[in-house]
Amino acid sequence: MADDDLCCFPKDSFLGKAPKKSPLLLRMVVVVLLMACSLYISSVCLKQVGIVSVNSPGIIKIVEKLCPVPNIEPWEIPYVHYPKPKMYSRAECECSPVRYFAILSMQRSGSGWFETLLNNHTNISSNGEIFSVKIRRRNVSTIVETLDRVYNLDWLSSASKNECTAAVGFKWMLNQGVMQHPDEVVEYFRTRGVSAIFLFRRNRLRRMISVLANEYDREAKLLNGTHKSHVHSPHEAEILARYKPLINTTLLIDNLKQVENTTAQALEYYKSTRHMILYYEDIVKNRTKLYEVLDFLKVPQRELKSRQVKIHKGSLSNHVENWEEVQAALQGTQYKAFLDIDY
Repeated sequence: MADDDLCCFPKDSFLGKAPKKSPLLLRMVVVVLLMACSLYISSVCLKQVGIVSVNSPGIIKIVEKLCPVPNIEPWEIPYVHYPKPKMYSRAECECSPVRYFAILSMQRSGSGWFETLLNNHTNISSNGEIFSVKIRRRNVSTIVETLDRVYNLDWLSSASKNECTAAVGFKWMLNQGVMQHPDEVVEYFRTRGVSAIFLFRRNRLRRMISVLANEYDREAKLLNGTHKSHVHSPHEAEILARYKPLINTTLLIDNLKQVENTTAQALEYYKSTRHMILYYEDIVKNRTKLYEVLDFLKVPQRELKSRQVKIHKGSLSNHVENWEEVQAALQGTQYKAFLDIDY
């Protein structure tokens, strides 16, 4: 019985003379099956290490390394990226994930100071006010092209950290195209996984004074014939603070409302994006707010410092030429508190 059941083949198959074509056909089937299995196993293995390119028969070349998915929550996956710069190699950091961000703000709202704090972090690269150049925001196409360069780490600036950047972004002022093309920008942020950091100033009267003083210095160039929007010494800050702008009180309320409406509109346009809202005054009074930003960007916690020095400090009465008129214009309005609040 044992012989009859051997390999489940009939006994006669070992006694008679086998047909000449059967072994050859069987061998061919076995070879084809082995080749198919080998190719399948090879493809599975190669998927674990990279994408393959076959340049000639029998030669397989690994041309791109696939990075492992980091240990993150499922909702975070769209916000994790592995840029491949054209201008340099990320070297040992090529599998370190990068997150994209944009600081949405208004001029003289503390965004320059805030950005220097971020750039004090080893792993954060914020590239400044890139859309201050009009040609870059000429239309949606030029905006997208510029954004792609920034987020692919091909926008090299003094803030660039190159291969070991973990969060890359820039400052985008609300009057530089971001409000003119909200639908397209929101779609870009959504598909490319860009997080927005809104930075505003609660005391819009102080912001107005800073705007007027900066516009004056742009022409007067008070610091030895050089215009500086930000300074790094108390002496320079004192020189710039000597100028006291004259505020048009007839338009004061309307101007404050306009800034308020623009801020509200920006938040409405971009409410569907992943975002956080910051106020300059809160960061000045409580520097631990910066830890919330680092958590938002998913970078290691560390103390952040800036060399910038505040220009207009103390009571606003020291910084406005027609202070009594401004007081009278705001008394009894919703903006009265701006007269007393510091920062």
